[in-house]
Amino acid sequence: MKIRGYWLASGILGVTAATIERVVESGADAVVTKSIGLHPRKGYSGPILATSHGGLLNAVGLANPGIDAFGEEMELLKSKRVPVILSIFGNTIEEIVEVARKSVQFKPAAIELNLSCPHAEIGQIAHSPDLTRRYVSSVKEVVDCQVFAKLTPNASDIVAVGKAAEDGGADAVVAINTLRGMKIDIHQIRPVLGNKIGGLSGHPVFPVAVRCVYDLSQSLTVPVIGVGGVTTWEDAIEMHLAGADAIQIGTAVVEGLDVFSRVKEGVKDYLKEMGFRNVSEIVGASWRSTP
Repeated sequence: MKIRGYWLASGILGVTAATIERVVESGADAVVTKSIGLHPRKGYSGPILATSHGGLLNAVGLANPGIDAFGEEMELLKSKRVPVILSIFGNTIEEIVEVARKSVQFKPAAIELNLSCPHAEIGQIAHSPDLTRRYVSSVKEVVDCQVFAKLTPNASDIVAVGKAAEDGGADAVVAINTLRGMKIDIHQIRPVLGNKIGGLSGHPVFPVAVRCVYDLSQSLTVPVIGVGGVTTWEDAIEMHLAGADAIQIGTAVVEGLDVFSRVKEGVKDYLKEMGFRNVSEIVGASWRSTP
């Protein structure tokens, strides 16, 4: 698949074929499913979601029906022309390889490896370049579709991890996953989330995402897919200028699914006003010698 356009990010509405269809009808160019594992998983006890400083904190705990059951939803989506990227995870290399093997039978446009959920066991994978390389290369050996590695901003050196993903054969990297955070109820005097720690998403993380995309795009040869706090067309332009070939939108859909059409229309108008023919002309323009 071509890595361009504006996609639904993993974890937001990508659970059933019905909700995915709604997103497609609202203008998304591609859809990333919720992260799916080998077996059904209930996730954490509540509360699993809280607002905080203009963003969302979530600690769902990778709740999902398992790859076998989710295959039914993928079958329902076969008639849709929009690309469906299947997000998968595994607590071990052997486990994620097995999920990947099962995934290819549903013919996803690509597979996104969730190596960095900040409130689950897999959160440490994308902190390690070596682990990241091994996870990516192991999956690439058993699938015949593109593989994207989703990275964490919580890593001490995201560029080193990105290079490791590229070395492992990743066709693109996705930056960023949510930031580790928490919220404390000052009246009950205890953490709000059932898991205490959650992942912060939404507009507050946008500057962090831009910085990560900027750093990664200058160091890698594979495309960078930007995600993290994109809410407006101005955000999308900034993310492209930092180096994002495609952009995922997640938390912003809470305010309305028309976010995809609004962003696309705004970007189109900007390009026309500035004299650019297409988005590719501005990707990485903030650091390239010639825009």
